Amino acid sequence: MTILEESDRTRSPGTTRHRGRGRERRRGHGKRIGRAGLLLIFVLLLLPLSLLSACGDGEEDAGDQAAVTAPAENGTEETEPTTQAADGDVGDENPENLVLMTHDSFALSEGTLTSFEEQTGIHVQVLQAGDAGAMLNQAILTKDNPLADVIFGVDNTFLSRALEADLFVPYESELLDAVPEDLRLDEKNRVTPIDFGYVSLNYDKSALGGPGQPPVPENLAELTAPEYRGMLVVENPATSSPGLAFLLATIAEFGEEGDYTWQDYWAELAANDLLVAGGWEEAYYSHFSAAGEGDRPLVVSYASSPAAEVIFAEQELEEAPTGVITDGSFRQIEFAGILSGTEKEQAARELIDFMLSLEFQEDIPLNMFVFPANENAELPPEFVQFAELPSEPLTLDIVDIEANREKWIEEWTGIVLD
Repeated sequence: MTILEESDRTRSPGTTRHRGRGRERRRGHGKRIGRAGLLLIFVLLLLPLSLLSACGDGEEDAGDQAAVTAPAENGTEETEPTTQAADGDVGDENPENLVLMTHDSFALSEGTLTSFEEQTGIHVQVLQAGDAGAMLNQAILTKDNPLADVIFGVDNTFLSRALEADLFVPYESELLDAVPEDLRLDEKNRVTPIDFGYVSLNYDKSALGGPGQPPVPENLAELTAPEYRGMLVVENPATSSPGLAFLLATIAEFGEEGDYTWQDYWAELAANDLLVAGGWEEAYYSHFSAAGEGDRPLVVSYASSPAAEVIFAEQELEEAPTGVITDGSFRQIEFAGILSGTEKEQAARELIDFMLSLEFQEDIPLNMFVFPANENAELPPEFVQFAELPSEPLTLDIVDIEANREKWIEEWTGIVLD
Protein backbone atom coordinates (compact mmCIF):
# COMPACT_ATOMS: atom_id res chain seq x y z
CA MET A 1 0.00 0.00 0.00
CA THR A 2 1.19 3.50 -0.83
CA ILE A 3 0.43 6.52 1.35
CA LEU A 4 0.62 10.10 0.11
CA GLU A 5 0.92 12.84 2.69
CA GLU A 6 -0.32 15.80 0.64
CA SER A 7 -3.92 16.84 1.22
CA ASP A 8 -6.31 19.35 -0.28
CA ARG A 9 -6.69 21.19 3.00
CA THR A 10 -5.05 24.40 1.82
CA ARG A 11 -5.71 24.04 -1.87
CA SER A 12 -8.58 23.84 -4.24
CA PRO A 13 -10.86 20.91 -3.96
CA GLY A 14 -12.17 18.46 -5.90
CA THR A 15 -14.06 18.97 -2.97
CA THR A 16 -13.92 20.40 -5.90
CA ARG A 17 -16.51 17.87 -6.87
CA HIS A 18 -15.79 19.46 -10.18
CA ARG A 19 -17.42 22.48 -8.55
CA GLY A 20 -16.72 25.96 -9.74
CA ARG A 21 -16.28 24.55 -13.21
CA GLY A 22 -19.84 25.27 -14.24
CA ARG A 23 -19.41 28.89 -13.31
CA GLU A 24 -16.40 29.26 -15.62
CA ARG A 25 -18.23 27.53 -18.44
CA ARG A 26 -21.19 29.86 -18.27
CA ARG A 27 -19.08 32.96 -18.05
CA GLY A 28 -17.22 31.72 -21.10
CA HIS A 29 -20.49 31.62 -23.07
CA GLY A 30 -20.35 27.85 -23.43
CA LYS A 31 -16.72 27.57 -24.48
CA ARG A 32 -14.95 24.51 -23.21
CA ILE A 33 -12.01 24.93 -20.90
CA GLY A 34 -8.91 22.74 -20.99
CA ARG A 35 -7.89 20.70 -17.95
CA ALA A 36 -4.81 22.85 -17.40
CA GLY A 37 -7.01 25.91 -17.24
CA LEU A 38 -9.29 24.17 -14.78
CA LEU A 39 -6.46 23.29 -12.47
CA LEU A 40 -5.26 26.90 -12.53
CA ILE A 41 -8.78 28.05 -11.69
CA PHE A 42 -8.91 25.56 -8.83
CA VAL A 43 -5.58 26.68 -7.42
CA LEU A 44 -6.45 30.37 -7.58
CA LEU A 45 -10.07 30.32 -6.55
CA LEU A 46 -10.87 27.25 -4.51
CA LEU A 47 -10.23 26.17 -0.99
CA PRO A 48 -10.88 22.65 0.24
CA LEU A 49 -14.32 21.76 1.41
CA SER A 50 -14.24 19.02 4.02
CA LEU A 51 -16.73 17.47 6.26
CA LEU A 52 -14.09 16.86 8.83
CA SER A 53 -13.31 20.27 10.21
CA ALA A 54 -13.42 18.96 13.76
CA CYS A 55 -10.61 16.57 12.89
CA GLY A 56 -8.61 19.27 11.12
CA ASP A 57 -9.74 17.88 7.82
CA GLY A 58 -10.49 19.81 4.73
CA GLU A 59 -11.43 19.07 1.22
CA GLU A 60 -14.26 19.55 -1.37
CA ASP A 61 -15.05 22.32 -3.84
CA ALA A 62 -15.12 25.86 -4.93
CA GLY A 63 -17.12 28.94 -4.07
CA ASP A 64 -17.88 32.32 -5.60
CA GLN A 65 -15.05 33.80 -3.55
CA ALA A 66 -12.35 31.92 -1.70
CA ALA A 67 -12.13 32.36 2.05
CA VAL A 68 -9.20 34.35 3.44
CA THR A 69 -6.54 32.30 5.19
CA ALA A 70 -4.01 33.50 7.71
CA PRO A 71 -1.10 31.65 9.34
CA ALA A 72 -1.86 30.43 12.83
CA GLU A 73 0.67 30.14 15.63
CA ASN A 74 1.01 26.41 15.10
CA GLY A 75 1.98 26.91 11.46
CA THR A 76 -1.34 25.74 10.01
CA GLU A 77 -3.83 27.97 8.27
CA GLU A 78 -6.99 29.27 9.87
CA THR A 79 -9.93 30.19 7.69
CA GLU A 80 -11.69 33.47 8.30
CA PRO A 81 -15.12 34.09 6.80
CA THR A 82 -15.36 36.40 3.83
CA THR A 83 -18.49 38.26 2.82
CA GLN A 84 -19.62 38.87 -0.73
CA ALA A 85 -22.79 40.71 -1.63
CA ALA A 86 -24.88 39.61 -4.56
CA ASP A 87 -24.09 42.84 -6.42
CA GLY A 88 -20.54 43.16 -5.11
CA ASP A 89 -21.27 45.56 -2.24
CA VAL A 90 -20.29 44.55 1.28
CA GLY A 91 -21.77 45.68 4.55
CA ASP A 92 -25.03 47.15 3.25
CA GLU A 93 -27.06 48.30 6.25
CA ASN A 94 -30.36 48.12 4.39
CA PRO A 95 -32.90 46.39 6.67
CA GLU A 96 -33.76 44.06 3.78
CA ASN A 97 -30.15 42.90 3.60
CA LEU A 98 -29.97 39.15 4.29
CA VAL A 99 -26.77 37.25 5.09
CA LEU A 100 -26.34 33.71 3.78
CA MET A 101 -23.58 31.71 5.48
CA THR A 102 -22.19 28.92 3.34
CA HIS A 103 -19.06 26.90 2.58
CA ASP A 104 -16.36 27.65 0.05
CA SER A 105 -17.91 25.31 -2.52
CA PHE A 106 -20.99 27.48 -2.98
CA ALA A 107 -21.32 28.58 -6.59
CA LEU A 108 -24.13 30.02 -8.68
CA SER A 109 -24.44 31.62 -12.09
CA GLU A 110 -24.05 35.36 -12.22
CA GLY A 111 -27.42 36.97 -11.79
CA THR A 112 -29.16 34.23 -9.83
CA LEU A 113 -29.16 36.05 -6.50
CA THR A 114 -29.73 39.34 -8.29
CA SER A 115 -32.91 37.82 -9.70
CA PHE A 116 -34.04 37.01 -6.16
CA GLU A 117 -33.41 40.62 -5.14
CA GLU A 118 -35.37 41.92 -8.11
CA GLN A 119 -38.29 39.65 -7.23
CA THR A 120 -38.39 40.35 -3.50
CA GLY A 121 -36.41 43.50 -2.77
CA ILE A 122 -34.20 41.42 -0.47
CA HIS A 123 -30.46 41.83 -0.96
CA VAL A 124 -28.32 38.74 -0.23
CA GLN A 125 -24.77 38.85 1.09
CA VAL A 126 -22.87 35.56 0.83
CA LEU A 127 -20.68 34.83 3.86
CA GLN A 128 -18.25 32.07 2.97
CA ALA A 129 -16.99 30.53 6.19
CA GLY A 130 -14.43 27.91 5.19
CA ASP A 131 -15.16 24.25 4.59
CA ALA A 132 -18.44 22.67 5.66
CA GLY A 133 -17.17 21.64 9.08
CA ALA A 134 -15.60 25.02 9.83
CA MET A 135 -18.80 26.73 8.72
CA LEU A 136 -20.88 24.63 11.11
CA ASN A 137 -18.48 25.19 13.98
CA GLN A 138 -18.67 28.96 13.50
CA ALA A 139 -22.46 28.83 13.40
CA ILE A 140 -22.54 26.88 16.67
CA LEU A 141 -20.03 29.16 18.40
CA THR A 142 -21.92 32.31 17.39
CA LYS A 143 -25.49 31.03 17.71
CA ASP A 144 -26.35 33.55 20.46
CA ASN A 145 -25.22 36.37 18.19
CA PRO A 146 -25.46 34.82 14.72
CA LEU A 147 -23.27 35.99 11.86
CA ALA A 148 -25.98 35.23 9.32
CA ASP A 149 -29.70 34.77 8.84
CA VAL A 150 -29.62 31.59 6.75
CA ILE A 151 -27.04 28.81 6.47
CA PHE A 152 -26.52 26.50 3.51
CA GLY A 153 -24.22 23.49 3.20
CA VAL A 154 -24.77 21.39 6.32
CA ASP A 155 -24.94 17.83 5.05
CA ASN A 156 -26.06 14.50 6.44
CA THR A 157 -22.65 13.62 7.87
CA PHE A 158 -22.86 16.62 10.23
CA LEU A 159 -26.62 17.20 10.42
CA SER A 160 -27.09 15.54 13.82
CA ARG A 161 -24.53 17.89 15.37
CA ALA A 162 -26.29 20.91 13.90
CA LEU A 163 -29.71 19.80 15.15
CA GLU A 164 -28.41 19.02 18.64
CA ALA A 165 -26.97 22.54 18.81
CA ASP A 166 -30.48 23.95 18.33
CA LEU A 167 -29.35 26.26 15.54
CA PHE A 168 -32.51 26.53 13.50
CA VAL A 169 -35.97 28.05 13.33
CA PRO A 170 -38.38 25.42 11.92
CA TYR A 171 -39.87 26.33 8.56
CA GLU A 172 -41.86 24.20 6.14
CA SER A 173 -41.75 25.72 2.69
CA GLU A 174 -44.74 25.23 0.42
CA LEU A 175 -42.28 23.90 -2.16
CA LEU A 176 -41.16 21.10 0.15
CA ASP A 177 -43.84 18.85 -1.36
CA ALA A 178 -41.65 18.70 -4.48
CA VAL A 179 -38.78 17.20 -2.46
CA PRO A 180 -38.75 13.39 -2.10
CA GLU A 181 -39.39 12.11 1.41
CA ASP A 182 -36.09 10.23 1.58
CA LEU A 183 -34.20 13.54 1.35
CA ARG A 184 -36.16 15.08 4.23
CA LEU A 185 -34.20 13.80 7.21
CA ASP A 186 -35.63 16.15 9.85
CA GLU A 187 -39.32 15.60 10.56
CA LYS A 188 -39.48 18.96 12.37
CA ASN A 189 -38.39 20.83 9.21
CA ARG A 190 -35.60 22.67 10.96
CA VAL A 191 -33.58 22.23 7.78
CA THR A 192 -34.61 22.04 4.12
CA PRO A 193 -32.96 19.72 1.56
CA ILE A 194 -31.48 21.74 -1.31
CA ASP A 195 -29.31 19.30 -3.26
CA PHE A 196 -27.80 15.84 -3.16
CA GLY A 197 -24.98 13.91 -4.78
CA TYR A 198 -23.24 10.57 -4.72
CA VAL A 199 -19.69 9.61 -3.86
CA SER A 200 -19.02 6.71 -6.20
CA LEU A 201 -16.22 4.67 -7.65
CA ASN A 202 -15.15 5.87 -11.10
CA TYR A 203 -13.23 3.78 -13.61
CA ASP A 204 -11.16 4.40 -16.71
CA LYS A 205 -13.03 2.91 -19.67
CA SER A 206 -9.80 2.51 -21.62
CA ALA A 207 -8.26 0.29 -18.93
CA LEU A 208 -11.10 -1.95 -17.76
CA GLY A 209 -13.71 -4.05 -19.51
CA GLY A 210 -11.96 -4.43 -22.85
CA PRO A 211 -10.34 -7.45 -24.54
CA GLY A 212 -7.54 -8.81 -22.39
CA GLN A 213 -8.40 -6.42 -19.55
CA PRO A 214 -9.91 -7.10 -16.15
CA PRO A 215 -13.70 -6.66 -16.11
CA VAL A 216 -15.23 -3.58 -14.54
CA PRO A 217 -15.82 -4.39 -10.84
CA GLU A 218 -19.49 -4.76 -10.06
CA ASN A 219 -19.36 -4.11 -6.34
CA LEU A 220 -17.13 -3.05 -3.45
CA ALA A 221 -16.18 -6.60 -2.47
CA GLU A 222 -14.56 -7.30 -5.85
CA LEU A 223 -11.96 -4.56 -5.31
CA THR A 224 -10.01 -6.87 -3.01
CA ALA A 225 -9.49 -9.44 -5.78
CA PRO A 226 -5.91 -9.97 -7.06
CA GLU A 227 -6.85 -8.81 -10.56
CA TYR A 228 -7.38 -5.28 -9.20
CA ARG A 229 -4.13 -5.13 -7.30
CA GLY A 230 -2.54 -1.68 -7.54
CA MET A 231 -5.52 -0.20 -9.41
CA LEU A 232 -7.44 1.75 -6.75
CA VAL A 233 -6.71 5.19 -5.31
CA VAL A 234 -8.84 6.52 -2.43
CA GLU A 235 -8.81 9.69 -0.33
CA ASN A 236 -7.93 9.85 3.35
CA PRO A 237 -11.20 10.18 5.32
CA ALA A 238 -9.44 12.39 7.88
CA THR A 239 -8.67 15.03 5.24
CA SER A 240 -11.23 14.49 2.51
CA SER A 241 -14.99 14.65 2.20
CA PRO A 242 -15.30 11.93 -0.47
CA GLY A 243 -12.77 9.91 1.51
CA LEU A 244 -15.06 10.05 4.54
CA ALA A 245 -18.12 9.25 2.45
CA PHE A 246 -16.41 6.19 0.97
CA LEU A 247 -15.43 5.00 4.44
CA LEU A 248 -19.05 5.40 5.56
CA ALA A 249 -20.19 3.48 2.49
CA THR A 250 -17.99 0.52 3.44
CA ILE A 251 -19.30 0.62 7.02
CA ALA A 252 -22.87 0.62 5.73
CA GLU A 253 -22.06 -2.24 3.35
CA PHE A 254 -20.05 -4.56 5.59
CA GLY A 255 -21.10 -3.53 9.10
CA GLU A 256 -19.22 -3.75 12.39
CA GLU A 257 -20.25 -7.22 13.48
CA GLY A 258 -20.13 -10.69 11.99
CA ASP A 259 -17.56 -12.84 10.26
CA TYR A 260 -16.53 -10.13 7.81
CA THR A 261 -16.61 -6.48 8.84
CA TRP A 262 -15.62 -3.15 7.31
CA GLN A 263 -12.33 -3.43 9.19
CA ASP A 264 -11.62 -6.76 7.44
CA TYR A 265 -12.49 -5.20 4.12
CA TRP A 266 -10.06 -2.31 4.52
CA ALA A 267 -7.31 -4.67 5.66
CA GLU A 268 -7.73 -6.59 2.42
CA LEU A 269 -7.81 -3.38 0.34
CA ALA A 270 -4.58 -2.23 1.98
CA ALA A 271 -2.95 -5.57 1.23
CA ASN A 272 -4.01 -5.23 -2.41
CA ASP A 273 -1.63 -2.28 -2.99
CA LEU A 274 -4.11 0.46 -2.16
CA LEU A 275 -3.02 4.06 -2.81
CA VAL A 276 -4.17 6.70 -0.29
CA ALA A 277 -4.17 10.34 -1.38
CA GLY A 278 -4.76 13.34 0.83
CA GLY A 279 -7.66 14.72 -1.17
CA TRP A 280 -9.87 14.42 -4.23
CA GLU A 281 -7.93 16.68 -6.56
CA GLU A 282 -4.71 14.80 -5.91
CA ALA A 283 -6.37 11.42 -6.31
CA TYR A 284 -8.29 12.33 -9.46
CA TYR A 285 -5.84 14.48 -11.39
CA SER A 286 -2.52 13.04 -10.25
CA HIS A 287 -3.25 9.31 -9.96
CA PHE A 288 -6.41 8.45 -11.91
CA SER A 289 -5.36 7.23 -15.35
CA ALA A 290 -8.38 8.70 -17.17
CA ALA A 291 -7.82 12.24 -15.91
CA GLY A 292 -4.06 12.75 -15.85
CA GLU A 293 -0.72 10.99 -15.92
CA GLY A 294 -1.61 8.51 -13.19
CA ASP A 295 -1.64 4.74 -13.52
CA ARG A 296 -4.66 3.90 -11.34
CA PRO A 297 -7.83 3.10 -13.34
CA LEU A 298 -10.10 3.16 -10.26
CA VAL A 299 -10.73 6.21 -8.06
CA VAL A 300 -13.21 7.38 -5.43
CA SER A 301 -14.99 10.34 -7.02
CA TYR A 302 -18.59 11.34 -7.82
CA ALA A 303 -21.47 10.00 -9.86
CA SER A 304 -21.47 13.31 -11.74
CA SER A 305 -17.78 13.10 -12.68
CA PRO A 306 -18.35 11.57 -16.15
CA ALA A 307 -20.65 14.47 -17.02
CA ALA A 308 -17.95 16.92 -15.92
CA GLU A 309 -15.39 15.12 -18.08
CA VAL A 310 -17.60 15.66 -21.13
CA ILE A 311 -18.54 19.25 -20.31
CA PHE A 312 -14.95 20.35 -19.75
CA ALA A 313 -13.22 18.28 -22.40
CA GLU A 314 -10.84 20.19 -24.66
CA GLN A 315 -12.63 18.65 -27.65
CA GLU A 316 -16.24 17.62 -28.14
CA LEU A 317 -16.91 14.14 -26.77
CA GLU A 318 -19.77 11.84 -27.62
CA GLU A 319 -18.97 9.51 -24.74
CA ALA A 320 -17.44 10.06 -21.33
CA PRO A 321 -13.97 8.52 -20.91
CA THR A 322 -14.94 7.42 -17.41
CA GLY A 323 -17.70 5.31 -15.97
CA VAL A 324 -19.38 4.94 -12.58
CA ILE A 325 -19.69 1.81 -10.47
CA THR A 326 -23.00 2.60 -8.83
CA ASP A 327 -22.89 -0.22 -6.28
CA GLY A 328 -21.46 1.09 -3.03
CA SER A 329 -22.29 4.75 -3.71
CA PHE A 330 -22.87 6.96 -0.66
CA ARG A 331 -25.45 9.72 -0.86
CA GLN A 332 -24.67 13.19 0.48
CA ILE A 333 -27.55 15.62 1.07
CA GLU A 334 -27.02 19.35 1.64
CA PHE A 335 -29.49 21.41 3.67
CA ALA A 336 -30.35 25.04 4.29
CA GLY A 337 -31.84 26.40 7.50
CA ILE A 338 -32.97 29.65 9.11
CA LEU A 339 -30.65 30.49 11.99
CA SER A 340 -32.16 31.14 15.40
CA GLY A 341 -31.64 34.73 16.45
CA THR A 342 -32.26 36.26 13.04
CA GLU A 343 -34.35 39.39 13.10
CA LYS A 344 -35.39 38.81 9.48
CA GLU A 345 -37.24 35.53 9.68
CA GLN A 346 -39.77 36.40 6.97
CA ALA A 347 -37.04 37.41 4.52
CA ALA A 348 -35.14 34.24 5.43
CA ARG A 349 -38.22 32.18 4.61
CA GLU A 350 -38.41 33.83 1.21
CA LEU A 351 -34.78 32.90 0.54
CA ILE A 352 -35.45 29.26 1.50
CA ASP A 353 -38.41 29.27 -0.89
CA PHE A 354 -36.21 30.70 -3.64
CA MET A 355 -33.58 28.02 -3.04
CA LEU A 356 -36.26 25.40 -3.71
CA SER A 357 -37.58 27.23 -6.77
CA LEU A 358 -36.93 25.89 -10.24
CA GLU A 359 -34.80 28.93 -11.06
CA PHE A 360 -32.34 28.18 -8.26
CA GLN A 361 -32.59 24.40 -8.46
CA GLU A 362 -31.88 24.24 -12.17
CA ASP A 363 -28.83 26.45 -11.67
CA ILE A 364 -27.24 23.96 -9.28
CA PRO A 365 -26.02 21.08 -11.49
CA LEU A 366 -23.57 22.92 -13.76
CA ASN A 367 -22.25 25.08 -10.93
CA MET A 368 -21.90 22.66 -8.03
CA PHE A 369 -22.19 19.37 -9.94
CA VAL A 370 -24.81 17.92 -7.65
CA PHE A 371 -28.46 17.08 -8.21
CA PRO A 372 -31.36 19.41 -7.34
CA ALA A 373 -33.63 18.34 -4.49
CA ASN A 374 -36.77 19.60 -6.25
CA GLU A 375 -37.87 16.66 -8.36
CA ASN A 376 -39.57 18.99 -10.84
CA ALA A 377 -36.28 20.65 -11.77
CA GLU A 378 -34.97 19.73 -15.20
CA LEU A 379 -31.44 18.43 -15.44
CA PRO A 380 -29.08 19.77 -18.12
CA PRO A 381 -28.65 17.38 -21.07
CA GLU A 382 -25.10 16.51 -20.01
CA PHE A 383 -26.39 15.24 -16.65
CA VAL A 384 -29.17 13.25 -18.26
CA GLN A 385 -26.78 11.54 -20.65
CA PHE A 386 -23.61 11.12 -18.63
CA ALA A 387 -24.24 11.45 -14.87
CA GLU A 388 -25.31 8.39 -12.92
CA LEU A 389 -28.07 8.09 -10.34
CA PRO A 390 -27.42 4.99 -8.20
CA SER A 391 -30.65 3.09 -7.65
CA GLU A 392 -29.78 1.87 -4.16
CA PRO A 393 -27.29 4.26 -2.56
CA LEU A 394 -25.81 3.49 0.81
CA THR A 395 -26.41 5.69 3.82
CA LEU A 396 -26.12 5.67 7.59
CA ASP A 397 -28.29 7.17 10.30
CA ILE A 398 -27.15 10.73 11.02
CA VAL A 399 -27.07 10.02 14.77
CA ASP A 400 -24.79 7.01 14.26
CA ILE A 401 -22.45 9.07 12.09
CA GLU A 402 -22.16 11.78 14.72
CA ALA A 403 -21.59 9.29 17.53
CA ASN A 404 -18.95 7.23 15.73
CA ARG A 405 -17.28 9.39 13.07
CA GLU A 406 -14.11 10.14 15.02
CA LYS A 407 -13.77 6.55 16.23
CA TRP A 408 -14.22 5.13 12.75
CA ILE A 409 -11.56 7.44 11.33
CA GLU A 410 -9.12 6.45 14.07
CA GLU A 411 -9.79 2.76 13.43
CA TRP A 412 -9.34 3.25 9.67
CA THR A 413 -6.03 5.03 10.26
CA GLY A 414 -4.80 2.16 12.40
CA ILE A 415 -5.75 -0.40 9.78
CA VAL A 416 -4.65 1.38 6.60
CA LEU A 417 -1.93 3.88 7.50
CA ASP A 418 -0.15 2.49 10.55
